[in-house]
Amino acid sequence: MAKAHVLTPRADDFPRWYQDLITKAELADNGPVRGTMVIRPYGYGLWERMQQEMDTRIKDAGASNAYFPLFIPQSYLTKEAEHVEGFAPELAVVTHAGGKELEEPVVVRPTSETIINDYFSKWVNSYRDLPLLINQWANVVRWELRPRVFLRTTEFLWQEGHTAHATYEDARDYAAHIHRNVYADFMENVLAMDVVPGRKTARERFAGAINTLTLEGMMGDGKALQLGTSHELGQNFAKAFNTRYLSKDGRQEYVWQTSWGSTTRLVGALVMMHGDDNGLRIPPRLAPIQAVVLAVKGDDAVLAKVREIGDRLSAAGVRVRVDDRTDTPFGRRAVDWELKGVPVRIEVGPRDLENGTAVLVRRIPGSKEPMAIEALSALLPRVLEDDQALLLAQSHQRRKDHTVEVASIEEAEEAVNSGWAQIPWARLGPEGEARLAEQGVSVRCLVAADGSVPEADDQPGNVAVMARAY
Repeated sequence: MAKAHVLTPRADDFPRWYQDLITKAELADNGPVRGTMVIRPYGYGLWERMQQEMDTRIKDAGASNAYFPLFIPQSYLTKEAEHVEGFAPELAVVTHAGGKELEEPVVVRPTSETIINDYFSKWVNSYRDLPLLINQWANVVRWELRPRVFLRTTEFLWQEGHTAHATYEDARDYAAHIHRNVYADFMENVLAMDVVPGRKTARERFAGAINTLTLEGMMGDGKALQLGTSHELGQNFAKAFNTRYLSKDGRQEYVWQTSWGSTTRLVGALVMMHGDDNGLRIPPRLAPIQAVVLAVKGDDAVLAKVREIGDRLSAAGVRVRVDDRTDTPFGRRAVDWELKGVPVRIEVGPRDLENGTAVLVRRIPGSKEPMAIEALSALLPRVLEDDQALLLAQSHQRRKDHTVEVASIEEAEEAVNSGWAQIPWARLGPEGEARLAEQGVSVRCLVAADGSVPEADDQPGNVAVMARAY
């Protein structure tokens, strides 16, 4: 008899596999209001690790954390026309509170450009106040018509950065710095995600921005997911909120601004980019639990040894969990840890103990071999780094294998059924982009001929990266 699948196979039904894994790996549940989610402790542990890694990089970039209100006067959003138009369909508006109708409706924070600019206009007076670099960790609400846990939810968690600068060049360079040294560095070196850095087209850029830098990732089914964005806002919000400063020359000048953000969508991306038919595969540098030591049976000597191994690994700098719950069958526990994607399992039973060995199970390459117990503490840090590199290499190879160069819109429409397509932007143009959009295909970003981020939409040699997207 064939072994029953714990998860729906990805090849059979990728969306069902995703939902199965979210549930069975205990990452999240659907909330009581459509489009909301309850993030369970294991899922929130992943987000906490992401927060810690990004927060360090954000502070290294000179930004400080602050907090702004959840409720925003509706009139604030009308001050920047393109911004309010872009967010209007997603707004949640409160009209009654305290048992009576409000004099002015308030919007539940969809993003904070408007309210933060109201305060920037008070805080910025002189060139000495610049640059002003602020970040906040918060929740936002965008009324989602087609929700999917972590990927598109009505309420989600994120960080949003907002900055004000004296010159266009300073703002442009800072947005690029966040894009490259905060987001791309984190995604590649911690999440082991192959990402494509690029520039959004005018059609796809953030509402109210003059330029949007993006990082796009290919998921396991060949679709694209936007993983983080950094926006040059120009002076649009500064003029709407009269955010000005006195320059060194004694003139009143409008500031130049940026905003940038990443969200709990990254947890969903982690699932879809690295997961397999057996569950999650968590990059070791991210994993809250890098190694779990399992007692196969409730033998006193075995229990003592797994606890000793746990102490040794912890002393070696490994984030470790000892699983000595021998009242739960070993097979069930092993499957649970497999589902959760813990990079390494160390299994110890009475026979292993007699031989002075343990079974080392590496989740990412899928290997299983006996290993001398005395060698584990020295070996494991190297194993974890090797598996981190392997996961990034696999991610890169997937994108390479499923990206094709095309010469026409018709070829692009066919190619994106199984991956990504690339075409010279000069050949596609805004008209071709609009035609593709009617078929559910979007230009995810523009990249320069050498793979770098282009400085302008119409820069010669720009290549359009196209895909169906989440």
